[in-house]
Amino acid sequence: MNLTTKNILLFCAAACAALLGYALYLQHVQGLAPCPLCVMQRYAFIAVMVGCLIGAFAKKAWLGMAYSLIAALVGAGVAGHHVWVKAHPLVSCGIDPLESSLNQIWPALWLPSIFKADGLCSAEHAPILGLSIPVWSLVWFVIFSLTFTVQLARGLKNKT
Repeated sequence: MNLTTKNILLFCAAACAALLGYALYLQHVQGLAPCPLCVMQRYAFIAVMVGCLIGAFAKKAWLGMAYSLIAALVGAGVAGHHVWVKAHPLVSCGIDPLESSLNQIWPALWLPSIFKADGLCSAEHAPILGLSIPVWSLVWFVIFSLTFTVQLARGLKNKT
């Protein structure tokens, strides 16, 4: 398989779709209610996926990749904060102004089964391959960020 920019972007978009699908599986089959930080990470994964698809099919792939890089960095920040919240059990996250405001924006009103936050950020769940869900999100956002950074740097290097 040839690792073209388009293939890399399509792989990243597919990975985001798979991660979102797994999040919905955990929510609707396993009964894990998403917290506000989980919902914000969903938005970030969707933004990365949209940027990847734009980059894969646009004439200037770097635009979609730059957008995806920004979304991945924001997602990494949210996931990093979520990891910090889980490490500090006295910090509260859940039924708070963040949840109320997230639940009032149009995606949460139109698609509450995907975007409504009604869980607690500090809730404990069984680890997946030894890592918590927020750590996995952080790992994937870092992988995406590094991938897009390397691809953008290669593109700039090839232009000089």
